[in-house]
Amino acid sequence: MAQIKHLLILNGPNLNLLASREPAVYGGRSFEEYLAELRESFPQARIEHLQSNLEGELVTAIQQADGTTDGVVLNAGGYTHTSVVIRDAIAAVRVPVIEVHISNLLAREPFRHESLTGAVCMGSIMGLGLDGYRLAVEHLLHRR
Repeated sequence: MAQIKHLLILNGPNLNLLASREPAVYGGRSFEEYLAELRESFPQARIEHLQSNLEGELVTAIQQADGTTDGVVLNAGGYTHTSVVIRDAIAAVRVPVIEVHISNLLAREPFRHESLTGAVCMGSIMGLGLDGYRLAVEHLLHRR
C-alpha cells in the first residue's frame, strides 16, 4: 500500500474572502468548498490547510512544515510581491514549495508582475483558477 503523503496548503491575506471578493477575478467558490473536493480527489494524501492574513504566521507555518510535511502549496496573496521574510523562510527550508495564484498575475496591475517568493519555490502556477491547487498537489504527490 502506498504511503500517505502529508501536504500543507498555505493561503495568505484575503484568501478567506474567496466567493465574495472580486468573483470576476477569483471565482465564486469558497476555498473550503474546493478543499473538500480536493481532499476527496486525493485520498492518498493528508491535506492540511491554513489561511492567515498575518505574515509571521505564514513564516512560522513554512518553517514548521520543514521535516513534517512532504510539500507545501503556497498562495501568499499580496505578500508574493512584498515579503522578503516569506521568501527567506522558503529559501531556508528543505520542504518543496509550489507557488500558486488563482489569477494570472502578469495580466493584472504592474505591481503584481514581480514575485519575490517564486524564485525560491520549486515552481509556480498561475491563472488557472482554483485548479492550480490541484495541479500543485498532483505534482507533489507524484514527484520522486
